[in-house]
Amino acid sequence: MQGYKLYLDDIRTPKGEGWQVVRSFDEFVATINQRGLPQEISFDHDLGWDDEHDCEMKSGYDCAKWLVENDLVIENFNVHSANPVGAENIKRLLQNFLKFKKGLQ
Repeated sequence: MQGYKLYLDDIRTPKGEGWQVVRSFDEFVATINQRGLPQEISFDHDLGWDDEHDCEMKSGYDCAKWLVENDLVIENFNVHSANPVGAENIKRLLQNFLKFKKGLQ
């Protein structure tokens, strides 16, 4: 299957072409389960509010954590979040996981 790029954000749309946009944790997981691991992911941290359940939705960090928990290594990623703490948490998690996996090789 040809590679694709995944853009996780509840509001914004990506600059440039070729991105598959997902707006939530559930869409993120479903897309990867259906299409396989993308060649690149751009993460937002804050994914908004779930009006139906009156609670905060899962974050971009939860999406990154799902990748780690499922042993899915993504080497090409960036974080476009305006939340500096959340952005740093995503970066550290994925960078540390990547270092760990490379150390096992």
